[in-house]
Amino acid sequence: MRTAYQYRLRLTTGQQATIDEWLELCRRQYNYRLGERFDWWEQNRCDVNACPLICYLPELKDKPDFYSQKRDLVNSKQLFPEYKDLPSHTLQDVISRVDQTFERWLKGDSTGKRSGKPRFKGQGRYRSLSFPDPVKPEHIDGKFIQLPKLGQLKLILHRPIPSGFKIKTATITKKADGYYVTLSLQDVSVPVLMPELPVMANTIGIDVGLKSFLVTDDGEAVDIPQPYRKAEKNLKRRQRSLSRKKKGSNRRRKAIKRVAKAHLKVANQRKDFHYKTAKKLLNKGKHIGHEALNIKGIARSRMAKSTQDAGWGQFLQILSIKAERAGLLTIAVNPNGTSQDCSTCGHKVPKKIQDRWHSCPNCGCELNRDHNAAINIKHRAVGHSVLKAQATPDGIPGVTEKPALYA
Repeated sequence: MRTAYQYRLRLTTGQQATIDEWLELCRRQYNYRLGERFDWWEQNRCDVNACPLICYLPELKDKPDFYSQKRDLVNSKQLFPEYKDLPSHTLQDVISRVDQTFERWLKGDSTGKRSGKPRFKGQGRYRSLSFPDPVKPEHIDGKFIQLPKLGQLKLILHRPIPSGFKIKTATITKKADGYYVTLSLQDVSVPVLMPELPVMANTIGIDVGLKSFLVTDDGEAVDIPQPYRKAEKNLKRRQRSLSRKKKGSNRRRKAIKRVAKAHLKVANQRKDFHYKTAKKLLNKGKHIGHEALNIKGIARSRMAKSTQDAGWGQFLQILSIKAERAGLLTIAVNPNGTSQDCSTCGHKVPKKIQDRWHSCPNCGCELNRDHNAAINIKHRAVGHSVLKAQATPDGIPGVTEKPALYA
């Protein structure tokens, strides 16, 4: 089992200065290594439809990879002696990040999905230092943790590290309100839970939306908190104050920090709501079906601000991770027609976005639009349509075939 715990650090002034200096050095190294890869890409690529019949092709250069750039770190330390102060594995992690982001742009991840073109990081945009070496138990003494070339760092141990877990890596992150350390924990003795097959009895469906954050197939609705909407007036006031400050001044730097803290508070409120909502759903001990929404596409529409404020993507990601640890499944289903189809008879009832009530002329079913969609999502999650779900004497639909997820 692998998990992560995050703790807040209480650093001295000297430790903060050292970490800030290391972050700046890593940022420069990141940009330099990414620039090497872009140079190789520009000099070695040639469009087939733009190549003349007679042309001179220069000798192709070797592609910079993780190992060649890691070997070149020796030259960087000779030219810039300040890099000798950084732990070697921390500096190698910078090369690993460059390699990962560049390869995802060219080839894609394990599923073939490609990321956008990598960008150079501006000042203050490189915010984390990784220590890939395992932290030994003797390096944690009470409320202190010892990291390479940093010594003992004081942390707020708001929850104890579980016994039996080994600390595989440590990552220091700089945020607007201070410094944090994230410990990656692993315990190989904890077995991986095998989930049961999703059937009607052990599955629930949820329909996320903007009127209510989500509605379950039981009709239970969760109100949407809208943390950004509530803080928008305060954010505008702080942003106006920032725009009046002279660039490069101390007052502008303080105003930037105030704006960053306000945005961080909104993000923390949203994440806290997502974790609590996911925990409430998973406490039922059932698999969860949800729509496979194109959130990026919706975020480019007129509902962009409300969609980003709701944070569906972050919630579904948290829900998936927590469900896996609980031995449950999150099942993404096709969203087409979940609001239009009747959950009782399967008859299509066209509705516009402003129509919030489902009234079926075929069977007389009367439901809230989102409640009807949540029931349809549950039907699709267990692998059958409404037409195949025959009502039992109890009035509960039963499964007539093997779920498509395991077919």
